Amino acid sequence: MSGMNGTLSPTALSRWSCQQKVLPPAAAIKHIHIYDFDNTLFTSPLPNKSVWNGSTYGLLQTEDFLHDGGWWHNPRILAATGEGIEKEEPRAWQGCFNESIVELVRLSMEDPSTLNVLLTGRNESAFSDLVGRMVASKGLEFDIVALKPRSGPSGQQFGSTMLFKQALLKDIVFTYSTAEEIRVYEDRPKHTKGFRDFFASLNSSLMDPYAYNNGPAPREPINAEVIQVADQQSTMDPVSEVAEIQQMINENNQAILDGVAPKGTRPYKIKRSVFYTGYLIPAQDIERLKTLVKLPYNCPEHEIKYLANNILITPRPAPQSILDKVGGIGARTRWRVVGLANHENRVWAARVQPTDAGVQTYSDNRTLCVVLATRRNAKPIEANDIRNWQPVAAHLAFEFETTVGEKVLLRIEEEKHFEDDYEASFPNTRNARKHPREEDFPPLGSERPPNKQQHTRPQQRSNGGYAWQNQNPRGGNPSAIGFAAHRGGANTGRGGSRGGGAGGQSGGFRGRRGGGQRGRGRGAYKSLDDNVGQGYSGGSMQY
Repeated sequence: MSGMNGTLSPTALSRWSCQQKVLPPAAAIKHIHIYDFDNTLFTSPLPNKSVWNGSTYGLLQTEDFLHDGGWWHNPRILAATGEGIEKEEPRAWQGCFNESIVELVRLSMEDPSTLNVLLTGRNESAFSDLVGRMVASKGLEFDIVALKPRSGPSGQQFGSTMLFKQALLKDIVFTYSTAEEIRVYEDRPKHTKGFRDFFASLNSSLMDPYAYNNGPAPREPINAEVIQVADQQSTMDPVSEVAEIQQMINENNQAILDGVAPKGTRPYKIKRSVFYTGYLIPAQDIERLKTLVKLPYNCPEHEIKYLANNILITPRPAPQSILDKVGGIGARTRWRVVGLANHENRVWAARVQPTDAGVQTYSDNRTLCVVLATRRNAKPIEANDIRNWQPVAAHLAFEFETTVGEKVLLRIEEEKHFEDDYEASFPNTRNARKHPREEDFPPLGSERPPNKQQHTRPQQRSNGGYAWQNQNPRGGNPSAIGFAAHRGGANTGRGGSRGGGAGGQSGGFRGRRGGGQRGRGRGAYKSLDDNVGQGYSGGSMQY
Protein backbone atom coordinates (compact mmCIF):
# COMPACT_ATOMS: atom_id res chain seq x y z
CA MET A 1 0.00 0.00 0.00
CA SER A 2 1.04 3.57 -0.58
CA GLY A 3 0.30 6.71 1.33
CA MET A 4 0.79 7.69 4.95
CA ASN A 5 -1.08 4.61 6.15
CA GLY A 6 1.11 2.16 4.21
CA THR A 7 4.57 1.56 2.82
CA LEU A 8 6.11 4.47 0.99
CA SER A 9 8.19 3.19 -1.90
CA PRO A 10 8.54 3.76 -5.64
CA THR A 11 6.93 0.35 -6.18
CA ALA A 12 3.88 1.33 -4.15
CA LEU A 13 3.76 4.73 -5.85
CA SER A 14 3.75 3.11 -9.28
CA ARG A 15 0.27 1.77 -8.54
CA TRP A 16 -1.04 5.27 -9.25
CA SER A 17 0.27 5.07 -12.81
CA CYS A 18 -1.65 3.57 -15.73
CA GLN A 19 1.58 2.46 -17.43
CA GLN A 20 3.88 -0.39 -16.50
CA LYS A 21 7.18 1.27 -15.69
CA VAL A 22 9.72 0.83 -12.93
CA LEU A 23 10.15 4.12 -11.06
CA PRO A 24 13.61 5.46 -10.20
CA PRO A 25 14.92 4.83 -6.68
CA ALA A 26 13.98 7.43 -4.09
CA ALA A 27 17.56 8.57 -3.47
CA ALA A 28 18.09 9.38 -7.17
CA ILE A 29 15.40 12.08 -7.40
CA LYS A 30 16.11 15.71 -6.55
CA HIS A 31 13.44 17.37 -8.69
CA ILE A 32 9.77 16.55 -9.34
CA HIS A 33 8.00 17.97 -12.39
CA ILE A 34 4.20 17.64 -12.68
CA TYR A 35 2.45 18.40 -15.98
CA ASP A 36 -1.29 18.82 -16.41
CA PHE A 37 -2.70 17.49 -19.70
CA ASP A 38 -5.74 19.48 -20.87
CA ASN A 39 -4.83 22.95 -22.14
CA THR A 40 -1.41 22.71 -20.52
CA LEU A 41 0.44 20.03 -22.46
CA PHE A 42 -2.31 19.50 -25.03
CA THR A 43 -4.77 22.02 -26.46
CA SER A 44 -8.01 20.16 -25.86
CA PRO A 45 -11.10 21.42 -27.68
CA LEU A 46 -13.92 23.15 -25.85
CA PRO A 47 -17.58 23.27 -26.81
CA ASN A 48 -18.09 26.00 -29.38
CA LYS A 49 -20.05 28.89 -27.91
CA SER A 50 -21.07 29.98 -31.41
CA VAL A 51 -22.80 26.61 -31.87
CA TRP A 52 -24.56 25.91 -28.54
CA ASN A 53 -26.86 28.07 -26.47
CA GLY A 54 -25.92 29.04 -22.93
CA SER A 55 -27.61 26.29 -20.92
CA THR A 56 -26.42 23.56 -23.29
CA TYR A 57 -22.83 24.87 -23.20
CA GLY A 58 -22.77 24.23 -19.46
CA LEU A 59 -24.83 21.04 -19.56
CA LEU A 60 -22.49 19.43 -22.09
CA GLN A 61 -19.60 19.62 -19.63
CA THR A 62 -21.30 17.89 -16.70
CA GLU A 63 -20.23 14.33 -15.97
CA ASP A 64 -23.66 12.72 -15.69
CA PHE A 65 -25.32 14.57 -18.58
CA LEU A 66 -25.43 11.51 -20.86
CA HIS A 67 -25.26 7.78 -20.23
CA ASP A 68 -21.57 7.60 -21.19
CA GLY A 69 -20.63 11.00 -19.76
CA GLY A 70 -20.40 14.54 -21.06
CA TRP A 71 -17.78 16.48 -22.98
CA TRP A 72 -14.83 15.82 -20.65
CA HIS A 73 -15.85 12.29 -19.72
CA ASN A 74 -16.49 10.61 -23.08
CA PRO A 75 -13.30 9.84 -25.07
CA ARG A 76 -15.14 10.40 -28.36
CA ILE A 77 -14.60 14.17 -28.14
CA LEU A 78 -10.87 14.10 -27.38
CA ALA A 79 -10.31 11.43 -30.03
CA ALA A 80 -12.05 13.61 -32.63
CA THR A 81 -9.60 16.48 -32.05
CA GLY A 82 -8.06 17.68 -35.29
CA GLU A 83 -9.02 15.32 -38.09
CA GLY A 84 -9.48 12.35 -35.79
CA ILE A 85 -7.17 9.79 -34.27
CA GLU A 86 -6.60 7.82 -37.48
CA LYS A 87 -5.06 10.84 -39.21
CA GLU A 88 -3.63 12.65 -36.21
CA GLU A 89 -1.74 9.84 -34.49
CA PRO A 90 0.73 9.32 -37.37
CA ARG A 91 1.48 13.05 -37.43
CA ALA A 92 1.52 13.41 -33.62
CA TRP A 93 -1.47 15.75 -33.51
CA GLN A 94 0.55 18.47 -35.19
CA GLY A 95 -0.50 21.92 -33.99
CA CYS A 96 -2.46 20.56 -31.02
CA PHE A 97 0.35 20.27 -28.47
CA ASN A 98 1.65 23.24 -26.52
CA GLU A 99 5.18 23.19 -27.88
CA SER A 100 6.67 25.27 -25.07
CA ILE A 101 5.46 22.72 -22.53
CA VAL A 102 6.56 19.85 -24.77
CA GLU A 103 10.08 21.27 -24.70
CA LEU A 104 10.00 21.41 -20.89
CA VAL A 105 8.84 17.78 -20.76
CA ARG A 106 11.76 16.78 -22.98
CA LEU A 107 14.19 18.54 -20.63
CA SER A 108 12.63 16.71 -17.69
CA MET A 109 13.00 13.41 -19.57
CA GLU A 110 16.72 14.00 -20.11
CA ASP A 111 17.49 14.70 -16.45
CA PRO A 112 17.96 11.46 -14.45
CA SER A 113 17.49 13.38 -11.20
CA THR A 114 13.97 14.52 -12.21
CA LEU A 115 10.76 12.55 -11.69
CA ASN A 116 8.57 13.33 -14.72
CA VAL A 117 4.80 13.04 -14.11
CA LEU A 118 1.73 13.56 -16.31
CA LEU A 119 -1.26 14.21 -14.06
CA THR A 120 -4.82 14.66 -15.35
CA GLY A 121 -8.29 14.44 -13.90
CA ARG A 122 -9.63 12.53 -16.89
CA ASN A 123 -11.12 9.15 -16.06
CA GLU A 124 -8.55 6.35 -16.01
CA SER A 125 -10.79 3.60 -17.41
CA ALA A 126 -12.02 5.71 -20.34
CA PHE A 127 -8.91 7.70 -21.25
CA SER A 128 -5.74 5.85 -20.24
CA ASP A 129 -5.24 4.21 -23.64
CA LEU A 130 -6.07 7.35 -25.64
CA VAL A 131 -3.92 9.72 -23.57
CA GLY A 132 -1.08 7.19 -23.65
CA ARG A 133 -1.22 7.00 -27.46
CA MET A 134 -1.33 10.78 -27.76
CA VAL A 135 1.79 11.45 -25.69
CA ALA A 136 3.62 8.47 -27.23
CA SER A 137 2.95 9.84 -30.73
CA LYS A 138 4.84 12.98 -29.67
CA GLY A 139 7.76 10.93 -28.38
CA LEU A 140 7.13 11.97 -24.77
CA GLU A 141 7.91 9.68 -21.86
CA PHE A 142 6.81 10.07 -18.26
CA ASP A 143 7.79 8.13 -15.18
CA ILE A 144 4.15 8.29 -14.05
CA VAL A 145 1.03 8.81 -16.19
CA ALA A 146 -1.74 9.27 -13.65
CA LEU A 147 -5.42 9.61 -14.53
CA LYS A 148 -8.24 9.78 -12.03
CA PRO A 149 -9.04 6.21 -10.90
CA ARG A 150 -12.33 4.88 -9.60
CA SER A 151 -10.49 4.51 -6.29
CA GLY A 152 -6.94 5.11 -5.13
CA PRO A 153 -4.33 2.39 -4.38
CA SER A 154 -5.47 2.37 -0.75
CA GLY A 155 -9.14 2.36 -1.68
CA GLN A 156 -9.50 6.14 -1.42
CA GLN A 157 -12.57 7.75 -2.95
CA PHE A 158 -12.15 11.22 -4.48
CA GLY A 159 -14.95 13.75 -4.52
CA SER A 160 -13.13 16.00 -7.00
CA THR A 161 -10.20 16.14 -9.37
CA MET A 162 -8.31 18.42 -6.98
CA LEU A 163 -8.61 15.95 -4.09
CA PHE A 164 -7.33 13.16 -6.32
CA LYS A 165 -4.34 15.21 -7.46
CA GLN A 166 -3.50 16.34 -3.94
CA ALA A 167 -3.55 12.75 -2.66
CA LEU A 168 -1.11 11.67 -5.37
CA LEU A 169 1.13 14.70 -4.89
CA LYS A 170 1.37 13.92 -1.19
CA ASP A 171 2.43 10.34 -1.93
CA ILE A 172 5.01 11.54 -4.44
CA VAL A 173 6.52 14.12 -2.11
CA PHE A 174 6.73 11.70 0.81
CA THR A 175 8.03 8.80 -1.31
CA TYR A 176 10.78 10.93 -2.84
CA SER A 177 11.62 12.50 0.49
CA THR A 178 15.05 13.72 -0.57
CA ALA A 179 13.67 15.72 -3.51
CA GLU A 180 14.43 19.40 -3.03
CA GLU A 181 11.83 20.92 -5.30
CA ILE A 182 8.54 20.26 -7.05
CA ARG A 183 7.15 22.20 -10.01
CA VAL A 184 3.53 21.93 -11.12
CA TYR A 185 2.42 23.24 -14.51
CA GLU A 186 -1.30 24.10 -14.55
CA ASP A 187 -3.53 26.22 -16.79
CA ARG A 188 -6.54 26.87 -14.56
CA PRO A 189 -6.19 29.68 -12.03
CA LYS A 190 -8.55 27.91 -9.64
CA HIS A 191 -6.34 24.82 -9.58
CA THR A 192 -3.17 26.89 -9.49
CA LYS A 193 -4.38 28.50 -6.28
CA GLY A 194 -5.48 25.12 -4.94
CA PHE A 195 -2.02 23.64 -5.45
CA ARG A 196 -0.28 26.65 -3.92
CA ASP A 197 -2.50 26.47 -0.85
CA PHE A 198 -1.92 22.71 -0.63
CA PHE A 199 1.87 23.00 -0.62
CA ALA A 200 1.79 25.90 1.82
CA SER A 201 -0.27 23.77 4.21
CA LEU A 202 1.93 20.73 3.66
CA ASN A 203 5.14 22.63 4.38
CA SER A 204 3.54 24.22 7.42
CA SER A 205 2.72 20.78 8.83
CA LEU A 206 6.25 19.54 8.09
CA MET A 207 7.62 22.37 10.24
CA ASP A 208 5.11 21.75 13.05
CA PRO A 209 6.78 19.64 15.81
CA TYR A 210 3.36 18.40 16.95
CA ALA A 211 1.99 17.44 13.55
CA TYR A 212 3.25 13.84 13.58
CA ASN A 213 2.53 12.73 17.15
CA ASN A 214 5.74 14.32 18.39
CA GLY A 215 7.69 12.08 16.02
CA PRO A 216 9.98 13.22 13.23
CA ALA A 217 8.45 14.68 10.09
CA PRO A 218 8.59 12.31 7.09
CA ARG A 219 10.70 14.83 5.21
CA GLU A 220 12.01 18.37 5.12
CA PRO A 221 9.77 21.12 3.64
CA ILE A 222 9.96 21.13 -0.15
CA ASN A 223 10.46 24.12 -2.41
CA ALA A 224 7.17 24.14 -4.33
CA GLU A 225 6.47 26.25 -7.41
CA VAL A 226 3.14 26.21 -9.27
CA ILE A 227 3.47 27.69 -12.75
CA GLN A 228 0.41 29.25 -14.34
CA VAL A 229 0.43 28.19 -18.01
CA ALA A 230 -0.81 30.65 -20.63
CA ASP A 231 -4.25 30.09 -22.08
CA GLN A 232 -4.38 27.57 -24.93
CA GLN A 233 -8.08 27.05 -25.69
CA SER A 234 -9.44 25.96 -29.07
CA THR A 235 -12.61 24.53 -30.59
CA MET A 236 -13.40 21.74 -33.02
CA ASP A 237 -14.79 22.09 -36.49
CA PRO A 238 -18.48 22.73 -35.67
CA VAL A 239 -19.62 20.13 -38.20
CA SER A 240 -17.55 17.44 -36.51
CA GLU A 241 -18.48 18.69 -33.07
CA VAL A 242 -22.22 18.42 -33.64
CA ALA A 243 -21.82 15.04 -35.33
CA GLU A 244 -19.94 13.67 -32.30
CA ILE A 245 -22.47 15.07 -29.86
CA GLN A 246 -25.29 13.63 -31.97
CA GLN A 247 -23.66 10.20 -31.82
CA MET A 248 -23.31 10.50 -28.03
CA ILE A 249 -27.01 11.35 -27.81
CA ASN A 250 -27.88 8.42 -30.08
CA GLU A 251 -25.96 6.06 -27.81
CA ASN A 252 -27.62 7.57 -24.74
CA ASN A 253 -31.10 7.12 -26.19
CA GLN A 254 -30.34 3.59 -27.39
CA ALA A 255 -29.16 2.64 -23.90
CA ILE A 256 -32.55 3.75 -22.59
CA LEU A 257 -34.35 1.62 -25.20
CA ASP A 258 -32.12 -1.35 -24.37
CA GLY A 259 -32.79 -0.95 -20.66
CA VAL A 260 -29.11 -0.63 -19.73
CA ALA A 261 -29.06 3.09 -18.87
CA PRO A 262 -29.12 4.09 -15.19
CA LYS A 263 -32.54 4.78 -13.76
CA GLY A 264 -33.61 8.35 -14.46
CA THR A 265 -31.58 8.72 -17.68
CA ARG A 266 -33.55 10.88 -20.09
CA PRO A 267 -33.73 10.77 -23.88
CA TYR A 268 -32.31 13.89 -25.53
CA LYS A 269 -32.56 15.61 -28.86
CA ILE A 270 -30.65 18.44 -30.56
CA LYS A 271 -32.96 21.35 -31.26
CA ARG A 272 -32.43 24.64 -33.03
CA SER A 273 -33.08 28.09 -31.57
CA VAL A 274 -33.70 30.50 -34.45
CA PHE A 275 -33.09 34.07 -33.32
CA TYR A 276 -33.91 35.73 -36.62
CA THR A 277 -34.08 35.30 -40.37
CA GLY A 278 -32.17 37.88 -42.36
CA TYR A 279 -29.99 38.82 -45.25
CA LEU A 280 -26.71 37.73 -43.65
CA ILE A 281 -23.53 39.71 -44.30
CA PRO A 282 -20.10 38.01 -44.69
CA ALA A 283 -17.27 38.79 -42.30
CA GLN A 284 -15.17 40.98 -44.59
CA ASP A 285 -18.14 43.27 -45.29
CA ILE A 286 -19.12 43.39 -41.62
CA GLU A 287 -15.74 44.95 -40.88
CA ARG A 288 -16.15 47.49 -43.69
CA LEU A 289 -19.63 48.48 -42.54
CA LYS A 290 -18.45 48.98 -38.97
CA THR A 291 -16.22 51.80 -40.19
CA LEU A 292 -19.34 53.82 -41.00
CA VAL A 293 -20.05 54.26 -37.27
CA LYS A 294 -19.01 57.74 -36.13
CA LEU A 295 -19.23 58.04 -32.37
CA PRO A 296 -19.69 61.40 -30.63
CA TYR A 297 -16.65 62.63 -28.74
CA ASN A 298 -18.23 61.91 -25.33
CA CYS A 299 -19.31 58.32 -26.08
CA PRO A 300 -17.10 55.70 -24.38
CA GLU A 301 -16.07 52.92 -26.75
CA HIS A 302 -16.81 50.21 -24.17
CA GLU A 303 -20.50 51.15 -24.22
CA ILE A 304 -20.82 50.31 -27.93
CA LYS A 305 -21.76 46.93 -29.34
CA TYR A 306 -20.93 46.62 -33.03
CA LEU A 307 -23.26 44.52 -35.19
CA ALA A 308 -23.40 45.16 -38.96
CA ASN A 309 -24.11 41.49 -39.58
CA ASN A 310 -27.51 41.38 -41.28
CA ILE A 311 -30.50 43.11 -42.83
CA LEU A 312 -33.45 41.87 -40.82
CA ILE A 313 -36.16 39.91 -42.58
CA THR A 314 -38.10 38.72 -39.52
CA PRO A 315 -37.16 38.17 -35.85
CA ARG A 316 -38.16 34.48 -35.91
CA PRO A 317 -38.11 31.49 -38.25
CA ALA A 318 -39.57 32.93 -41.45
CA PRO A 319 -42.73 31.25 -42.81
CA GLN A 320 -42.61 29.88 -46.32
CA SER A 321 -44.58 32.79 -47.75
CA ILE A 322 -41.86 35.25 -46.67
CA LEU A 323 -39.06 32.94 -47.80
CA ASP A 324 -40.69 32.79 -51.21
CA LYS A 325 -40.61 36.58 -51.41
CA VAL A 326 -36.88 36.78 -50.71
CA GLY A 327 -35.87 33.85 -52.90
CA GLY A 328 -35.60 31.21 -50.18
CA ILE A 329 -32.80 30.16 -47.84
CA GLY A 330 -29.45 30.64 -49.56
CA ALA A 331 -30.64 33.32 -51.98
CA ARG A 332 -28.03 36.01 -52.67
CA THR A 333 -28.69 39.72 -53.07
CA ARG A 334 -26.32 42.61 -53.74
CA TRP A 335 -26.87 45.87 -51.83
CA ARG A 336 -25.59 49.42 -51.74
CA VAL A 337 -25.44 51.79 -48.76
CA VAL A 338 -27.53 54.89 -49.56
CA GLY A 339 -27.94 56.58 -46.20
CA LEU A 340 -26.67 56.82 -42.63
CA ALA A 341 -28.36 57.75 -39.37
CA ASN A 342 -27.71 57.98 -35.66
CA HIS A 343 -30.78 57.72 -33.45
CA GLU A 344 -30.22 59.71 -30.25
CA ASN A 345 -26.65 58.39 -29.96
CA ARG A 346 -28.17 54.99 -29.15
CA VAL A 347 -28.43 53.23 -32.49
CA TRP A 348 -26.30 53.65 -35.63
CA ALA A 349 -27.68 52.29 -38.90
CA ALA A 350 -27.06 52.28 -42.65
CA ARG A 351 -29.97 52.45 -45.05
CA VAL A 352 -29.54 50.10 -48.00
CA GLN A 353 -31.20 49.23 -51.27
CA PRO A 354 -30.60 46.43 -53.80
CA THR A 355 -28.27 47.29 -56.64
CA ASP A 356 -30.83 45.60 -58.91
CA ALA A 357 -34.04 47.63 -58.65
CA GLY A 358 -36.07 44.65 -59.87
CA VAL A 359 -35.21 42.39 -56.94
CA GLN A 360 -38.08 41.64 -54.57
CA THR A 361 -37.20 42.22 -50.91
CA TYR A 362 -38.92 41.96 -47.55
CA SER A 363 -38.30 43.16 -43.99
CA ASP A 364 -40.39 43.44 -40.85
CA ASN A 365 -38.54 46.70 -40.27
CA ARG A 366 -39.99 49.91 -41.65
CA THR A 367 -36.80 50.59 -43.61
CA LEU A 368 -34.33 48.21 -45.19
CA CYS A 369 -31.23 48.90 -43.13
CA VAL A 370 -28.19 47.41 -41.45
CA VAL A 371 -27.99 48.13 -37.73
CA LEU A 372 -24.32 48.99 -37.39
CA ALA A 373 -24.04 49.41 -33.63
CA THR A 374 -26.01 49.96 -30.46
CA ARG A 375 -25.17 51.72 -27.23
CA ARG A 376 -25.53 49.96 -23.91
CA ASN A 377 -29.18 49.20 -23.07
CA ALA A 378 -30.33 50.17 -26.58
CA LYS A 379 -32.12 47.68 -28.83
CA PRO A 380 -31.60 47.25 -32.58
CA ILE A 381 -35.36 47.56 -33.08
CA GLU A 382 -34.98 51.27 -32.23
CA ALA A 383 -33.69 51.74 -35.77
CA ASN A 384 -37.36 51.76 -36.75
CA ASP A 385 -37.64 55.17 -35.06
CA ILE A 386 -35.19 56.75 -37.52
CA ARG A 387 -36.88 59.24 -39.83
CA ASN A 388 -34.02 61.37 -41.14
CA TRP A 389 -31.41 59.54 -43.18
CA GLN A 390 -28.35 61.42 -44.33
CA PRO A 391 -27.05 60.67 -47.85
CA VAL A 392 -23.58 59.14 -48.04
CA ALA A 393 -20.60 60.31 -50.04
CA ALA A 394 -19.73 58.23 -53.07
CA HIS A 395 -16.69 56.66 -51.40
CA LEU A 396 -18.89 55.44 -48.53
CA ALA A 397 -21.61 53.93 -50.71
CA PHE A 398 -20.33 50.44 -50.00
CA GLU A 399 -21.67 47.53 -51.98
CA PHE A 400 -21.89 44.04 -50.50
CA GLU A 401 -23.60 40.70 -51.07
CA THR A 402 -25.84 38.91 -48.59
CA THR A 403 -27.18 35.40 -48.22
CA VAL A 404 -30.65 34.69 -46.86
CA GLY A 405 -30.27 32.59 -43.73
CA GLU A 406 -30.96 32.26 -40.04
CA LYS A 407 -29.08 33.11 -36.87
CA VAL A 408 -29.15 29.75 -35.12
CA LEU A 409 -27.82 28.26 -31.91
CA LEU A 410 -28.30 24.62 -31.04
CA ARG A 411 -29.57 23.37 -27.73
CA ILE A 412 -29.99 19.91 -26.22
CA GLU A 413 -33.25 19.22 -24.48
CA GLU A 414 -35.34 16.24 -23.52
CA GLU A 415 -36.99 14.64 -26.51
CA LYS A 416 -40.75 15.16 -26.66
CA HIS A 417 -42.76 12.76 -28.76
CA PHE A 418 -45.44 15.21 -29.87
CA GLU A 419 -43.24 18.25 -30.54
CA ASP A 420 -42.82 19.19 -34.19
CA ASP A 421 -39.93 21.04 -35.79
CA TYR A 422 -41.55 24.47 -35.58
CA GLU A 423 -42.20 24.14 -31.86
CA ALA A 424 -38.67 22.83 -31.37
CA SER A 425 -37.32 26.12 -32.78
CA PHE A 426 -38.13 27.82 -29.48
CA PRO A 427 -36.37 27.09 -26.15
CA ASN A 428 -39.77 26.96 -24.48
CA THR A 429 -42.47 25.29 -26.57
CA ARG A 430 -45.04 27.77 -25.26
CA ASN A 431 -43.09 30.52 -26.99
CA ALA A 432 -43.96 28.99 -30.35
CA ARG A 433 -47.47 30.33 -29.96
CA LYS A 434 -46.12 33.88 -29.79
CA HIS A 435 -45.11 33.48 -33.43
CA PRO A 436 -48.15 31.92 -35.13
CA ARG A 437 -47.79 29.63 -38.09
CA GLU A 438 -49.24 30.55 -41.44
CA GLU A 439 -51.93 27.90 -41.04
CA ASP A 440 -53.14 29.59 -37.84
CA PHE A 441 -54.75 32.30 -39.95
CA PRO A 442 -57.93 31.67 -42.01
CA PRO A 443 -57.88 32.44 -45.74
CA LEU A 444 -59.12 35.90 -46.70
CA GLY A 445 -62.86 35.90 -47.16
CA SER A 446 -63.52 32.84 -45.03
CA GLU A 447 -66.21 33.12 -42.38
CA ARG A 448 -64.44 31.07 -39.75
CA PRO A 449 -61.04 29.52 -39.15
CA PRO A 450 -60.45 26.22 -40.87
CA ASN A 451 -60.54 23.06 -38.83
CA LYS A 452 -56.92 22.67 -37.78
CA GLN A 453 -57.24 18.91 -37.63
CA GLN A 454 -58.11 18.89 -41.31
CA HIS A 455 -55.68 21.59 -42.37
CA THR A 456 -52.59 20.53 -44.25
CA ARG A 457 -49.49 22.28 -43.03
CA PRO A 458 -46.89 23.50 -45.47
CA GLN A 459 -44.48 20.69 -46.18
CA GLN A 460 -41.53 20.75 -43.79
CA ARG A 461 -38.15 20.98 -45.48
CA SER A 462 -35.55 18.46 -44.50
CA ASN A 463 -32.27 19.40 -42.90
CA GLY A 464 -29.99 19.93 -45.84
CA GLY A 465 -27.33 21.67 -43.82
CA TYR A 466 -26.61 24.40 -41.32
CA ALA A 467 -24.24 27.28 -41.25
CA TRP A 468 -23.57 29.66 -38.42
CA GLN A 469 -24.89 33.17 -39.23
CA ASN A 470 -25.29 32.34 -42.86
CA GLN A 471 -27.36 30.18 -45.17
CA ASN A 472 -29.21 27.71 -43.05
CA PRO A 473 -31.96 25.37 -44.23
CA ARG A 474 -34.18 24.70 -41.29
CA GLY A 475 -36.75 22.15 -40.27
CA GLY A 476 -36.23 18.42 -40.40
CA ASN A 477 -35.41 16.11 -37.57
CA PRO A 478 -32.43 17.08 -35.41
CA SER A 479 -31.85 13.42 -34.72
CA ALA A 480 -30.73 13.17 -38.34
CA ILE A 481 -28.55 16.25 -38.59
CA GLY A 482 -26.33 17.22 -41.48
CA PHE A 483 -24.28 20.41 -41.55
CA ALA A 484 -22.70 22.43 -44.33
CA ALA A 485 -20.16 24.75 -42.74
CA HIS A 486 -19.62 28.21 -44.23
CA ARG A 487 -16.75 30.51 -43.29
CA GLY A 488 -18.07 33.91 -44.29
CA GLY A 489 -19.35 35.96 -41.38
CA ALA A 490 -19.33 33.13 -38.90
CA ASN A 491 -17.24 32.71 -35.82
CA THR A 492 -16.95 29.00 -36.42
CA GLY A 493 -13.23 28.67 -36.55
CA ARG A 494 -13.31 25.96 -39.22
CA GLY A 495 -15.17 24.77 -42.25
CA GLY A 496 -15.81 21.50 -43.97
CA SER A 497 -17.55 18.33 -42.98
CA ARG A 498 -16.99 14.65 -42.47
CA GLY A 499 -18.65 11.90 -44.39
CA GLY A 500 -22.31 11.69 -43.54
CA GLY A 501 -24.13 13.86 -41.12
CA ALA A 502 -27.00 11.69 -40.13
CA GLY A 503 -27.94 10.70 -36.67
CA GLY A 504 -26.57 7.28 -37.41
CA GLN A 505 -23.04 8.61 -37.72
CA SER A 506 -20.58 5.82 -38.13
CA GLY A 507 -18.74 5.16 -34.91
CA GLY A 508 -15.05 5.44 -34.30
CA PHE A 509 -12.82 8.37 -33.50
CA ARG A 510 -12.89 10.70 -36.44
CA GLY A 511 -13.00 14.46 -36.67
CA ARG A 512 -11.84 17.45 -38.58
CA ARG A 513 -9.80 20.48 -37.73
CA GLY A 514 -8.82 23.60 -39.59
CA GLY A 515 -7.25 26.82 -38.41
CA GLY A 516 -9.67 27.33 -35.56
CA GLN A 517 -10.11 30.12 -33.11
CA ARG A 518 -7.51 29.91 -30.39
CA GLY A 519 -8.04 32.98 -28.28
CA ARG A 520 -8.98 31.95 -24.81
CA GLY A 521 -11.57 33.74 -22.78
CA ARG A 522 -11.24 32.78 -19.17
CA GLY A 523 -14.51 31.46 -17.89
CA ALA A 524 -15.14 29.29 -20.93
CA TYR A 525 -12.98 26.34 -19.89
CA LYS A 526 -14.49 24.37 -17.06
CA SER A 527 -12.67 22.03 -14.75
CA LEU A 528 -13.70 18.40 -14.73
CA ASP A 529 -15.29 19.04 -11.36
CA ASP A 530 -16.23 22.72 -11.58
CA ASN A 531 -19.89 23.62 -11.32
CA VAL A 532 -20.45 23.87 -15.04
CA GLY A 533 -24.21 23.88 -14.80
CA GLN A 534 -24.32 27.62 -14.18
CA GLY A 535 -24.72 28.28 -17.89
CA TYR A 536 -22.91 30.41 -20.36
CA SER A 537 -23.98 33.68 -21.91
CA GLY A 538 -23.63 33.21 -25.62
CA GLY A 539 -25.46 34.00 -28.82
CA SER A 540 -27.83 36.58 -27.42
CA MET A 541 -30.78 37.56 -29.56
CA GLN A 542 -30.06 40.59 -31.69
CA TYR A 543 -33.58 41.42 -32.82
